[in-house]
Amino acid sequence: MNKGFGELEALIVDDNEHMRTLLSAVLKAFGIVRIRQAANAAEASAHMKKSIPDFAIIDYLMPPDDGIDFVRQIRSGNEQICYLPVVLVTSYAERECVERARDAGATEFLVKPITPKGVLRRIEEMVLRPRPFIRCDDYFGPDRRRRDDPNFTGPYRRADDTAPSQDEGDVFEI
Repeated sequence: MNKGFGELEALIVDDNEHMRTLLSAVLKAFGIVRIRQAANAAEASAHMKKSIPDFAIIDYLMPPDDGIDFVRQIRSGNEQICYLPVVLVTSYAERECVERARDAGATEFLVKPITPKGVLRRIEEMVLRPRPFIRCDDYFGPDRRRRDDPNFTGPYRRADDTAPSQDEGDVFEI
């Protein structure tokens, strides 16, 4: 356990009271005592108007708004909340769900059934190894790349990416 976690404030947003209780117990085991809970996005938004948490754990599917919509709302919010680290929790592990979460701007993704070790890993990633945020035409959120490549020299990461250059039609091989 990281003793520095005791200073963190967490917000758990899940329509299932039992899941909120379970997540709260896990966070308390890590020394996090400032934990707020909300049953939906509207309650969570009301909490965040009073105080911005250090991170949020949000259920992927919850009525009336789902977690994806709420993450998009957070990312399009004001400077105070748009950088909020977010873990989306779900029982759906399909690639499409993970990509939707990533593309909405989720910082981390956690599949149920949760384990304390899994929760701890996500918190450590967000707190101890935060990724920079990226803003482009169709995305705002944490950099999707998990690691820096010290050998990277070009504007693109993949060999099949192309970029306009002074010599039209150049392809950058990485």
